[in-house]
Amino acid sequence: MKRRDFSLAAVGAAAVAGLPLAAQSQGPVAAVKPVEGKDYLSLDKRVPTDLGAGKIELIEFFWYSCPHCNSFEPQFAAWVKAAPKDVVVQRMPVRFRDDFEAQQRAYYVFESLNMLDVMHGKLFHAIHNERLQLNTAQALAAWAGKNGLPEQKFLDTYNSFGVSTKARRATQMQESFKVQGVPALGIAGRFYTDGSLSQTMGRALQVAEYLIGEVRRGR
Repeated sequence: MKRRDFSLAAVGAAAVAGLPLAAQSQGPVAAVKPVEGKDYLSLDKRVPTDLGAGKIELIEFFWYSCPHCNSFEPQFAAWVKAAPKDVVVQRMPVRFRDDFEAQQRAYYVFESLNMLDVMHGKLFHAIHNERLQLNTAQALAAWAGKNGLPEQKFLDTYNSFGVSTKARRATQMQESFKVQGVPALGIAGRFYTDGSLSQTMGRALQVAEYLIGEVRRGR
């Protein structure tokens, strides 16, 4: 979804009407060498990473209530499992508006409590399959309480300094990469692509792989 398509009505509704077909599609397209300015963008200012030498960072920017992020998640999760050893993958929840913050913090609650493997997919499923309205701290805490994470523990972690700091950094990274919609990918602190640029998120992953190769070659 493009950033301009996020309206208050989109929260919890996950509607796709009116979005470009290319943005909705997740299928593969023919392999063609990516073109800068068309399939991906080079950042005017590099985003620093704290990775060791020889490591390449790939960031997925997402929003739990985004239907395209939900559709992309299984494909991306499979890609992550097979990712090269020199690629460090991070997921970063975006905050295009203030009402995104609850879900953004929820991700870092799961991460802080080492429950991402269990809760990340469950939250996507709850929003898009069960059609639950989970866009406030209280609603998310109550839902977590029914899914193995005590409600008070969720809230205590949600309001912690650590989660607040991580959420703020994610928003800063979103702005540094000039994220225009989600899902989107940031590569090596230098490149950006998304489904609108690459035509599909499947091809966005191909573009990311190409750029990772370029980074390895010292571009």
